[in-house]
Amino acid sequence: MVPEGRPDGAGAGEESARLQAAGSVRKGCDLLANSQHGCLQSRRAQIHQQINRELRMRTGAENLYRATSNARVRETVALELSYVNSSLQLLKEELEGLDGNVDADQPQSEGITVPMIPLGLKETKQLDWATPLKELISGHFGEDSASYEAEIRELEDLRQAARTPSRSEAGLELLTAYYNQLCFQEARFVTPARSLGLLFHWYDSLTGVPAQQRALAFEKGSVLFNIGALHTQIGARQDRSCPEGTSCAVEAFQRAAGAFSLLRENFSHAPSPDMSPASLCMLEQLMTAQAQECVFEGLLLQAPVAPRDCLAQLHLAQEAAQVAAEYRLVHQTMAQPPVQDYVPFPWTTLVHVKAEYFRALAHYHAALALCDGAPVAEAELPALEQIFLGLPASSEPRGPALPQEQEDRRKLGKAHLKRAILGQEEALRLHAVCRALRRVDLLQVVLAQALRRSLAKYSELDLEDDFCEAAEAPDVRPKTQRRPEGRAPSFSRVKVADIFHRLGPLSVFSARNRWRLAGPIHVARGEGGFGFTLRGDAPVLIAAVVPGGRAAAAGLKEGDYIVSVNGQPCRWWKHADVVAQLKGVGDEGVSLQVLTLLPGAEPPGSGDRRPALGALLRSQKECGWETPGPAQASPRPLLGWNRKAKRGKAGRRLSPAPHP
Repeated sequence: MVPEGRPDGAGAGEESARLQAAGSVRKGCDLLANSQHGCLQSRRAQIHQQINRELRMRTGAENLYRATSNARVRETVALELSYVNSSLQLLKEELEGLDGNVDADQPQSEGITVPMIPLGLKETKQLDWATPLKELISGHFGEDSASYEAEIRELEDLRQAARTPSRSEAGLELLTAYYNQLCFQEARFVTPARSLGLLFHWYDSLTGVPAQQRALAFEKGSVLFNIGALHTQIGARQDRSCPEGTSCAVEAFQRAAGAFSLLRENFSHAPSPDMSPASLCMLEQLMTAQAQECVFEGLLLQAPVAPRDCLAQLHLAQEAAQVAAEYRLVHQTMAQPPVQDYVPFPWTTLVHVKAEYFRALAHYHAALALCDGAPVAEAELPALEQIFLGLPASSEPRGPALPQEQEDRRKLGKAHLKRAILGQEEALRLHAVCRALRRVDLLQVVLAQALRRSLAKYSELDLEDDFCEAAEAPDVRPKTQRRPEGRAPSFSRVKVADIFHRLGPLSVFSARNRWRLAGPIHVARGEGGFGFTLRGDAPVLIAAVVPGGRAAAAGLKEGDYIVSVNGQPCRWWKHADVVAQLKGVGDEGVSLQVLTLLPGAEPPGSGDRRPALGALLRSQKECGWETPGPAQASPRPLLGWNRKAKRGKAGRRLSPAPHP
């Protein structure tokens, strides 16, 4: 096809104009993109400056807190540290959002949902692992500590990364990997009589006050606390306007509740308020209540309920009443000392607002069921009376029965609407009292929208000739189809290898055991072989020595562990590997290095806690290493585990040394 000829007049001018316009649009888009990118970069720089300023303020306040002995000054400094800690958490969350947001102008959610309460992470200072670990490796294990610099650096890098995890599943995996490594290091380097000599320094998540302790269990507990806190942040950031988002939020808050429950049940005598039993109990209840709220939101999203579906509206009323009951329990816990002394006031107010809001929402759905619901069958009346009157299913109704006439149902529905309006007005009043909540515009939108909906429905039911005062509406009985339970963190899903596995199996080569190295010992082959019997794996044990044989003459004893064969380290060798190596030697014999365990490996004393935990056992078994026996608890624990580890008896194999 031949294109038509075009004169150089109007057609060429139009084409040139279009090209210029397109270039202007592209240039404008580039300028807009550059300006947006520049704004983001400028905001990042401002946040970094504010973070540095807050860190300097915290350092000065911390020094003053430690230096002064005046109770009033310490109280004032502790309050200032709490404010600084809260500001740091908000700034870091904002920076995380800017770093992880590709399009900052695009909203994450299209629906309007009630905001959740996320928990800030505990912060810590840098730690020098090199000095104490090198002393242990050279002094206790008899190894060249300089050859383990790479392992020490790997542990330090892992801890440094765990200080600032991303608010995602990758961050959870990072914290879990570091926690599993701490279990390995506690099993290898810590005894009840001796700690690592490190001072672990962590800031309280609620108050910002610094706390420090030499127990490695404090480090483990703080990391476990951050695992739970990170779950709360992931749950709060979910888009709960869709069913997938509510399901993910429920899962996250259940995991958070499980982490705080595990921490409360297994750690004791924590030096910081956020890890005290009372605080952990409050946090567990709070996360359970938020998970229950997400369950209710998921029910609203699964299938929109028709206003005339009486039973469906009543079930929603019960679900809302269940959420209100959960938040009332949390509010009661927050109002009790000592929790009330360090829980942020906006938290307490928001929990109170939610309790009033969801109780009012229960009355609203009950009113819809009464006023708009279709007549119910006689067989469904006991279930309805159970919901409204709070009676057991098998009991006889006490007091007025559920009205069946349309006018009576309208009056009772109007009474429920009145209680809904009063509750929503109380929620708005509580919201206005707290200055921090007044800045949460989304919460005010949700409360005001619910109040307008209730007032509109009340105006429909309010007749001009209705001069009778409506009776007080009864409470809606709480009930849920799904009660979320706390779920403990899944430590086994993140498989890690012991960084210091070159030191040998934990069953033998740990600070709890003392041993003596002997060798190299030369053993010649005799007519009946080497004269000893082997048993077990990694390391292989000399189970028996033939009296008068070559092994006995060389000085080998029953119970010695073989750690080297002809100069080759064999601490991790299997039974079959050692036997095959011995079979391959000639008449010149073999050179062995053996280890003899000394009695009284764990002298009595006080110190760090035992590390036993099911996750530790699982992670070591998955990596292929045995677990040492449980240590004894100290009579004066600072922070430690209460759960004992249970060892399974591994199968033993007996094998004589190979014959010629």
